Amino acid sequence: MVSLTVQRIAELNDKFRRCDPSVPGMRFFTAGIIEVLKRNKVDGDEIVRIVSEFNVFTEDNDPHREHDFGTFEYLGETCFWKIDAYDNDYSMGSDDPTDLSKTRRVLTVMLAEEW
Repeated sequence: MVSLTVQRIAELNDKFRRCDPSVPGMRFFTAGIIEVLKRNKVDGDEIVRIVSEFNVFTEDNDPHREHDFGTFEYLGETCFWKIDAYDNDYSMGSDDPTDLSKTRRVLTVMLAEEW
């Protein structure tokens, strides 16, 4: 059984991943992702769409059921995305990822080889 806290974290992570402005945070592409985009002369809009639509959560990729990690293929590359919950200064982990008044999320999209 999933606790209410874990359910709430998953809900907030899903909202953030889907670019809901009510969940504060920042989103990043790593240098590897930026290189793939440049090499293929495309912008990152498709990656944003892929990540926001991701919904294949399994025991293997989401053992804590927080919807904070996913993997996908893009232009022949295996890519990962992950969400971390920080305090408002982004200096350390949030002590309560369910509390939006003191939590900022960071979504990072990277090549699997950058993990």
